[in-house]
Amino acid sequence: MRAKKYNPLRKLPETAEEYGEIKIHLSELIEKREVSLNQLSFRTEMQRSQLRSYRNNKIQRLDIDILKRLCYVLDCDLTDLIEYIPPKKQD
Repeated sequence: MRAKKYNPLRKLPETAEEYGEIKIHLSELIEKREVSLNQLSFRTEMQRSQLRSYRNNKIQRLDIDILKRLCYVLDCDLTDLIEYIPPKKQD
């Protein structure tokens, strides 16, 4: 019988909160660029309600097309717009 190979990948935690967090920095970018939500809505051809959800980190799934539009219009990199925050290690 062969010994099992070591698997370097971690098993998923019990709850989604234990994965870490994705933070969207749209609010900070809007403030830094000094644009209103209305202006951004017009430029990105998106509804203000959709932009509010991104601004307030209230979305469940990221849309690549929306991320590309935001990066293009705000003249920023994807890493300026979103950030992965790893979970806090428990002792």
